[in-house]
Amino acid sequence: MNDGGQLQLLSQPGYVPLFLRQLGRCGFQASWEAMAQFTADRGAATGDELWSCEHPPVFTLGQAGKPAHLLADLGIPLLRTDRGGQITYHGPGQVVIYLLLDLARRRLKVRELVAMIEQAVIQLLAAHGVAAARHAGAPGVYIGAAKVAALGLRVRRNCCYHGVSLNVDMDLSPFAAINPCGFPGMPVTQTRDLGIALTPALAATALAEHLARQLERKQ
Repeated sequence: MNDGGQLQLLSQPGYVPLFLRQLGRCGFQASWEAMAQFTADRGAATGDELWSCEHPPVFTLGQAGKPAHLLADLGIPLLRTDRGGQITYHGPGQVVIYLLLDLARRRLKVRELVAMIEQAVIQLLAAHGVAAARHAGAPGVYIGAAKVAALGLRVRRNCCYHGVSLNVDMDLSPFAAINPCGFPGMPVTQTRDLGIALTPALAATALAEHLARQLERKQ
């Protein structure tokens, strides 16, 4: 899968290169396996990439995720993954961007990276007149109490994969079948319901550009 999609350079001259690969709609399992393989095969010269995609309906559990946070069987697959975090839902109309980065080369710690990802989403929403925020102890981005973006990462040998999901224009009803990110009753929202007129494709491009600005590191 990591051979699919056109690579687009996002970084500026003089900065650590960062590429965007647009994968379209693809299965979660296949993308996860491709990310893990990409990271396992990395060498010193391997470039950093963002992979943007949408997934067919799937619930995913983080490493410490508790199956009890799935409250109802909707016939949607449930997969346990190697990312951090609890349970979340992915489906069509949600933008997912995976960050395949050499953290040592970018001189980044995981907490700093999490803050950068959250800030990229916050700035994207601010550009459309929507004020968003972080919540202490609950990674992600929120509009009031409602979560609009979730994130989870995996780090191996100072390199990361997995990433961030932004609800854009999707069926939110499956979130009612889980405790989102392990929090009972947490409401969720999406950019369409916030009055932001972005298609998932446009939102993916815009979010990738905001992530690139956050990640800029001089060579």
